[in-house]
Amino acid sequence: MAKEGDISAAYDIFRTFLQRVDERTATVNELLKQPQDFTLNEEIIIDKKELCYPKTDAEACDRWRKRIKLDLLADKAERLAAEKAAAKETEDGNTESSIEATAEEDPLAKLQRRYRNINKRWHDADSDEILELFLTAIISGYDPHTSYMSPSTLENFEIRMRLNLEGIGATLQADDGYTVVKSLVPGGAADKQGELKPEDKIVAVGQGAEDGPMVDVVDMALDDVVDMIRGKPGTTVRLKINRHGASPEIVKIVREKIELKDSEAQSAIFEAGKKTDGTPYKVGIIDLPSFYLDMDGVRSGNMNAKSTTRDVRKILDDFKAQGVDGVILDLRVNGGGSLQEAISLTGLFIEKGPVVQVKDQKGFVHPLDDTDASLEWDGPLMVLISKFSASASEILAGAIQDYNRGLIVGDHSTHGKGTVQTLSDLSETIFQGIPNAPELGALKLTIQQFYRPNGDSTQKRGVLSDIELPSLTTYYDVAEADLDYPIEFDQVDAAQFKAFPYVNQAIIKQLAEKSSQRRSGNPEFDKLQHNIELYLQQKEKKTISLNEAEFLKEREELYADQQEKETMEKLIDTSNSKIERNFYIDEALNIMTDYIQTLDQGDYKYTPSEEKGSALNFLFGG
Repeated sequence: MAKEGDISAAYDIFRTFLQRVDERTATVNELLKQPQDFTLNEEIIIDKKELCYPKTDAEACDRWRKRIKLDLLADKAERLAAEKAAAKETEDGNTESSIEATAEEDPLAKLQRRYRNINKRWHDADSDEILELFLTAIISGYDPHTSYMSPSTLENFEIRMRLNLEGIGATLQADDGYTVVKSLVPGGAADKQGELKPEDKIVAVGQGAEDGPMVDVVDMALDDVVDMIRGKPGTTVRLKINRHGASPEIVKIVREKIELKDSEAQSAIFEAGKKTDGTPYKVGIIDLPSFYLDMDGVRSGNMNAKSTTRDVRKILDDFKAQGVDGVILDLRVNGGGSLQEAISLTGLFIEKGPVVQVKDQKGFVHPLDDTDASLEWDGPLMVLISKFSASASEILAGAIQDYNRGLIVGDHSTHGKGTVQTLSDLSETIFQGIPNAPELGALKLTIQQFYRPNGDSTQKRGVLSDIELPSLTTYYDVAEADLDYPIEFDQVDAAQFKAFPYVNQAIIKQLAEKSSQRRSGNPEFDKLQHNIELYLQQKEKKTISLNEAEFLKEREELYADQQEKETMEKLIDTSNSKIERNFYIDEALNIMTDYIQTLDQGDYKYTPSEEKGSALNFLFGG
């Protein structure tokens, strides 16, 4: 049907789905009226692989009864945790605690509103969203990265890539029917206006500076609220705000072009270890959230279009001016981005040569080279990775490892995404320059596989760390191999390139042993290892007890990964651009200072090629 252009099945399926949503919402409302016995020794299956479809209405209803009990127990556990945190803040004498004593909403009413909002959310889905769900469901059966983007999804994708938007500069999130301000973009319109604050609830939106009609946005889909708040620079939007402990107020903000600087490369210089003269080493850290590129700017010929490589080059110039001894590139939460930027950024650390190889639909393999013979940074280099480091991150990490250019440190391996996608704007493809053509979205299509310079794919395997540091993320089921229908790992012939003498197995073994010795006596790493063991125990569990005493005991003992999750969320949260030093970063700094000393003590000099880019001067590396 889809091949013939008949997508009526999508809407038939969705209508049936909405009918089931209504039925289950009614079931939930009835169950919430019934008393719950939390002393019973019941369990609920949490591993979906262990579940089959209910055979009768009674069985389905009983599952929902248990789900409601789980929701209520989880709510109680969260409230107890909040009370415990508040008590600790008071005990520590922190009078500026962000934890406020608020009148708790009745848990039953809270759940009723939550499921009502879920119901409304699905009933508010428009045809574009249904089409996106349907087409993506079909084509993602070929591989997990081929998808259809609706016009609104395409717009958000382009905003992330060019790192600017037109609006007020606030990150919003949906919270039980409310649109809540999560953070403000530093220097953005809302930040400069000064009245909008994090945790404010936006309950209505009006257009224009003058008093006029306000549209109620409670229970409105977040994307629709965002669309109302975004707009052309110089125009005004009015927001009706509910804030705890205060009367509702109207905030007027003049929209402007917002530069998303917190999603750019950020840097910091830390001191660690000691040189022979007693002074500390200086180590520069670059935190890179993505490989971003303003594609519209590039297409229009803007020589100053936003670019990852341009930003990192400036940081490296500053590092050199400040006399840093080593550089750490942090890609732990970098999910990828522009292939072009991955190649050009790698080129800052190597001479001319292949960065990645790609295999096209016909099976031909083509190397993609860095064509700039200059070395922006030729000193000690480390790349920090995690299982969240994917795609373009793996291209860079793989090339750095194959060239023996620097150390790869972090989780056991990266994500394992070894495919290349292209984005085809359907309006441009179909209407080919016709003015005022309708927006049709885009097709993100997997067109190539990529391979490291040594010929290995990163697909499903990822890039393995030279030195592995313990982390809960190593054990999360978030890798390419955990997705449905991933393409299999394979290999091609190695490319020809000149390797550096900066890394070998003897160096790796020596540095790994020193790191292991330090970690064994570090209470923070001991605590992390304990949490990993508890997490793995929890991960093996197929059920959760619905007995209140047992549930709260399990939550206290086995949800030990919460601290690590909060650390990861803080790392991902770009509202705080400051790179914070913690025990993990400290160990990375220690490995770097050991590495610098090792290179200084040995004969690890690199001789640049006399004939830049000449195939005669390349050697097989890897």
